Amino acid sequence: MENMAGELGARFYSGLRYIGGMGWLFADSLFYIFVAPFGRRKLRVRGEPVLEQMVRVGFTSLGIVCLVQLFIGVVIALQLANLLKTFGIKEYVGSVVGLGIFRELGPLMTAMVMAGYAGAAMSAELGTMAVSEEIEALRALAISPVRYLVVPRLIAAALMIPCVTMVGDFVGVLGGMGIAWTVLHISPDLFIQKMLETLVTSDVVVGIFKSWVFAILIALIACFEGLRVDSGAEGVGRAATRSVVYSIVMIISADCLFAAVFRIMLGR
Repeated sequence: MENMAGELGARFYSGLRYIGGMGWLFADSLFYIFVAPFGRRKLRVRGEPVLEQMVRVGFTSLGIVCLVQLFIGVVIALQLANLLKTFGIKEYVGSVVGLGIFRELGPLMTAMVMAGYAGAAMSAELGTMAVSEEIEALRALAISPVRYLVVPRLIAAALMIPCVTMVGDFVGVLGGMGIAWTVLHISPDLFIQKMLETLVTSDVVVGIFKSWVFAILIALIACFEGLRVDSGAEGVGRAATRSVVYSIVMIISADCLFAAVFRIMLGR
């Protein structure tokens, strides 16, 4: 029992240290984004790395996100087809597909895809730089790795992942509409009409807000894991794996919290 209690205490302490390290990294990033550019030394974040990361995070991942969202829309419509037919309300498939994708499944599935696609790449890239002592070289030149490496990735993720999510949401709705048209024989006009009757502005805003928070979590965890690498190729692989796993756990945890909070605030 004492050994078990000691192990649990050690794990709890390790978890607190991890959260604390993430908090310091986020605080440093906010400093270099909002405070340092207006200070005495004018430490601005260079635009070129931000644009480069925006292309990596956004445009290169757009295809896989849209493919996943298309299948999500198809699956939702197919699963609901027989049920809605049974109750004689098959025309409401647009309402369910739109609400489910824009508010819940769109941001959640996109974030999971991005955690594996962009987050692992960020972690592996920074881990490789740590192993090859490039990060130590930056510190020797009095260049902050947070400003030079972390902030561009954080900004790119916060800007592009919500945009990718919105594009994927529309593709998912198109997938559900296609199934509704071919299987349930519901015209696209009726599908869109019912979806717009149910979907309100707050549902779309909540989905965008979720994707923005998920983007920050993905970038922070990926960069934090990459900067912690202190061994060779094995350490880089472990960092990439932990980045994906921790990101998914944090995304689902945050989504559960948002579901409870927004239900209380919005009543939906």
